[in-house]
Amino acid sequence: ITKEQEALFGIDKLNVSRSDIPAITHVDYSARVQTVVENEHPRYYRLIKAFEETSGYSVIVNTSFNVRSEPIVCTPEDAYRCFMRTDMDYLVLENYVLDKRDQPEWKEAVDWKSEFELD
Repeated sequence: ITKEQEALFGIDKLNVSRSDIPAITHVDYSARVQTVVENEHPRYYRLIKAFEETSGYSVIVNTSFNVRSEPIVCTPEDAYRCFMRTDMDYLVLENYVLDKRDQPEWKEAVDWKSEFELD
């Protein structure tokens, strides 16, 4: 953070990007970092390395899988529904990687956003 950004207050200061990966950085500039050891979790380690080769970042955000006060995803069907309703680009389910660009258009009879209060 620059000296000029440090001098900001309120919303102006909160709007300053906290890191290259703001989704993992708390407002106090901390993060809950966990490490993955290759010999203990080889598949997950390879996934992180592949993501690093693609993006330049060896970070995967691990959070609850749900939105807008919905129940947490429990089944592949729940995961796919959440994936298609949100701005996620990819969904990984075991050995399968789904690219949203390759999915059929998602249509729903009900406006799901009106079913749940905002977080």
